[in-house]
Amino acid sequence: MPKPSLKNQKKSSKENSMPRSLKLSGFIVVILISFVSFSQDSDHVTDVKNFQDKLNDQYKDPENSPLMKKDIKKFNGHDFFPIDENFKVIADLEFFEESIVYGLPTSTSRIAKYRKYAIAKFQIDGESYQLTLYVSETPSDDPEYADHVFLPFTDETNGESTYGGGRYIDLKTTQDDTIIIDFNKSYNPYCAYSPYYSCPKPPKENHLSFKVEAGIKMSSL
Repeated sequence: MPKPSLKNQKKSSKENSMPRSLKLSGFIVVILISFVSFSQDSDHVTDVKNFQDKLNDQYKDPENSPLMKKDIKKFNGHDFFPIDENFKVIADLEFFEESIVYGLPTSTSRIAKYRKYAIAKFQIDGESYQLTLYVSETPSDDPEYADHVFLPFTDETNGESTYGGGRYIDLKTTQDDTIIIDFNKSYNPYCAYSPYYSCPKPPKENHLSFKVEAGIKMSSL
């Protein structure tokens, strides 16, 4: 078998080599992408932790807590799932053209009046899902809830690691055709802590057929 010439080997090596400047540029790009990704993850964790701290502070405050008096004293904070970036999704919105009043059954005999706001369509782990978003027919006097959008939902964790009656997420109205839904910010209805509240029940259409292991867990009180 003829022996490959040294000349050809050197030529081949030269043709396949990458200039050092390009290698360095590629390395810098990788570092920058990693840094941006880390910063975004860090910002998300901080945002969710702020939400959790605010929720805990509310429940510790006798003036604003939904807890019964006997439970406030022993309340040490909610239990939450580990923060998971995969449960923060960007959903496509399909707005309802006709804003029809819809009655949501509650934990009591009361019927809560809401208007269907939009259908939010999103993906998690490559699977497609959708949830219906609502706005109250009787808006709150509190300016903080002037543009409030209500998302009640159930999933396969209910009755096991989360409250059996489902969980809620607070959103805001938007002019965009997308909305961010962060399940890490889900919280329990007040009925999970006291029988003296009347809480809207998530409609069957808002059941997710998988475990949403994000957000608040079942109360230990």
